[in-house]
Formats: sequence, C-alpha cells, structure tokens
Amino acid sequence: MATIYDVAELAGVSPATVSRVFNGTSVSDEKVAAVRAAAATLDFTPNRAARSLRRQSSEVIALVIPDIENPYFTEMARGVEDVASEAGYSVVLCNSDAQVEKEATYLRIAIAENMSGVIIATADEHSDLDGILATGRPVVAVDRSTAYDIDGVTMANRAAGTSATRSLIDAGHRRIAYIGGPAHIDTAAERAAGWRSALTTAHPDLDLDGLERFTTFRVDGGRSAMEELLALPEPPDAVVAGNNLIGVGAIQVLTEHGRTPPDVGVAVIGSLPFTTLSPTAVTVVRLPARHMGVTAARMLLDRIKGDTQPARTVVLRNELQPASATRS
Repeated sequence: MATIYDVAELAGVSPATVSRVFNGTSVSDEKVAAVRAAAATLDFTPNRAARSLRRQSSEVIALVIPDIENPYFTEMARGVEDVASEAGYSVVLCNSDAQVEKEATYLRIAIAENMSGVIIATADEHSDLDGILATGRPVVAVDRSTAYDIDGVTMANRAAGTSATRSLIDAGHRRIAYIGGPAHIDTAAERAAGWRSALTTAHPDLDLDGLERFTTFRVDGGRSAMEELLALPEPPDAVVAGNNLIGVGAIQVLTEHGRTPPDVGVAVIGSLPFTTLSPTAVTVVRLPARHMGVTAARMLLDRIKGDTQPARTVVLRNELQPASATRS
C-alpha cells in the first residue's frame, strides 16, 4: 500500500506538501498537479484518521537564538524561514536572551507541541539538550558548538579574528586590542585566539593580556570595554570588535572621545548594523549569516526525513573588507 512518503518521492515534493494538498491548504498549482498525478499513479487514497495516527510531530520547527535584536541572528532566521517555508514547515522564533533557564523553557515547549526539530544557538556551555534529544527529534546547533554529538553550522571564527587583526597590522597599527563576547562562548574565544596569533607573530614583545577584554555580545559590552581600554596608561591604537554590536559600542565611545578611524583603527567581525562613520573607514569581516540559516535548515530537514549519517559540522568562510583609509 502506497504511503504519503511514496507520493512525495514520486511527485518530487516534501511529505509536508503532500499533506497540504490533501488538507486543502494553499499550494502552488504546479505542486498540486504533481501530487495528484503521483497519487493516481500509486493508487493512493488519503485517510485522515490513519494519517493523524502516523504523524508524530507537527510541521513546525523551533529556532532558538540568544538575541533577537542582533541583526546577525535575524538575518540567520530569514535563511531558516526561507528554506522551511519552501518545504511546508513553519518556524517558531524563540529569543532566549542568552539565559539558560529561558532556553530550557522553549525546549520544553518544543517537546510539548510536538515540533519536528530545533535549530539552536545555545545560551552558554551549560545549555541542556538532553530532554529534546531524548525524544528523538533532530537538533542542529548554529553559530557556536555544543558538547553534544549533533549537526552544526559555524563560522571560521579563528580565521575571522586573524584576518581582522592582520588588516589592522597592515594599515600600520601596533597596539591592537580585542573586545569579545563572554570568554566561555567558543565564538568569542576562537576569534580572540585568531587575534592573539596574528599579533604574537607580528609583535611578539606586546603584552596581549592587557589588551584583551571579554564582555557581552551587545552594544553596552563594547562601550564599557572600550572605555576601559582608553583609560589605560598607554591606550591601544586599534581594536578588533568580536561581533557587530560590540563594534557599534566601541565606535560610539571612540567618537565621543574624538578618536574616530583611522586615528584609531577599528576592525569588526560581522557587518555593522548602523554607524555614523563612512563604511570605508572600518575594516569589516563579513559573516554569511543568512547562508548559515539556510544550511542549518536544510540539515535539519534532512534529519526529519530520516537521514541517519553521522553528525557533521559545516564551517562557513568569511569575507574581509579592509578599510580604505590608513593611518597617517
């Protein structure tokens, strides 16, 4: 006896689309025709009661992110939604505010609502995925790694820190500080390692510990760390900002002190969401956030469809856009 999965394979669509066709949900005429032709060929007759019994999860996935106000994560969410929608799935966006307790609540909701899977940028190293994984639902980690054997999509973070720092060195800067997010988040730690490696190679005599700051991934974190650095007896002549919002905060403080680029060099890992400076005044390491969302969603949908290959991690490359102005 043919199943909904057989119809989906023959029609070249997802099982969710087949379900939408027979439930009367809006689907393109082309897909409706393909599904109905496949059903006729296979002598498939939809049975609502049987279909309901077979279905163990809803056509909904959860996307759990730590900061919905950060354009980096909203851009990533767009990539997830585009892929999920095309496959007939809806996305529930959950903002954890980087709080483990709030994150845990959303994961419990995902279980209670029988969501098909979860894409998550974990709050920190204490994030507990045991419950959701115990249900057999697939989980894909994005932006940062976890201790779990699950699929993941990350950026080349160490390379981003290295290229940002080298760009400032090439522009003539020497005392280059680093401001990153929480040190226990591997994204921040790896970008700091790239910064440290580049500076150690170029200027092995520098005291890098005095130029390194870990804070929040938000504007206020960038502001407070930049104030600390400017208050040093010998302030830095450049700074690498570990993410876009840290970059905004650092630039705000530099501007308030009358020390805008290229007087003080600035390299930002991640595209600046807003700044009063010329976009050519700041070095930017562009991160493909939307591509991260697209990749994660495709990996999750593959798992939902039954993919059983070993867990894999995809590492996405970044793109350096050096500042056009150099220090005089």
